[in-house]
Amino acid sequence: MDTNNMILNRFFSQNTISDLTNDEYNHAYITTINRYLGDVGTQYNKELISDVYQIITKSYRNEYFYKNTLLNKLLLGRHSLKTTTALTEILINKSKADLVLINGKAVVYEIKTELDNLDRLENQVSDYYKGFNNVCVVTYESNYESVLRLLGHTPVGIYILTNKNTLSLRKPPLADNTKLDYRTMFNMLRKQEFESILLKHFNKLPVTEQVRYYKACFEHFQSIPIEQAYRYMLIELKKRITVDDEVFQRFVPYELKFLIYFSKFRREDYYKLNYFLEKKFGG
Repeated sequence: MDTNNMILNRFFSQNTISDLTNDEYNHAYITTINRYLGDVGTQYNKELISDVYQIITKSYRNEYFYKNTLLNKLLLGRHSLKTTTALTEILINKSKADLVLINGKAVVYEIKTELDNLDRLENQVSDYYKGFNNVCVVTYESNYESVLRLLGHTPVGIYILTNKNTLSLRKPPLADNTKLDYRTMFNMLRKQEFESILLKHFNKLPVTEQVRYYKACFEHFQSIPIEQAYRYMLIELKKRITVDDEVFQRFVPYELKFLIYFSKFRREDYYKLNYFLEKKFGG
């Protein structure tokens, strides 16, 4: 597809959903509807969003499509909002993870779409194992052999997003704790999170001058056995996102699950979203 289709990336974005739920004009939304759907008459916005999603499903499976498919099929399909937390774009050493799912364990998912190459994949995987012990690559059918050549000898799992848009696990991941790195894990934690860990393990926080406090906290964290520190970290990361299960399932269509999950919606925002979806285009 040509560069004109980049507008589809902006269609499914936080900026777009924020504008639409606040009844504001959004250029990407209007332009996409006009360009790809033409004269839509008095169709409802929820129908138009579904129609645009069908376009990326069939001919432009971009990163959003992969992420939304993973969230729907793994978090909502196999697990639940009550037991599992998803994180996205979390910095792990020098790489940003596309998706991390945390329940009793954690798995990093690195996405390689038809629009990506594999140039950085080995470095990304190496970074991820410093922060988490399970890593999977999610890619497309004709890319499987290339990914397998790179990672077949490693513990990395490989999923294929098939041409029928189902997820096929071709190589199960194996947990590997040997590369976990204290500094990488500590850097992923916010101040209140690593303080919570230290209080839980030591029943106290370091007493030192402010300029040395961060370093002192890391030194204490580093003294915890690394697999125990890892379990503590997962508990804290799992607390980061809470989603109102009732309104999320009631008001959010399949096509927008990933976007809304990470939008920090309050209950009133779900009602605003529903109002927009039930409104006719241009109305």
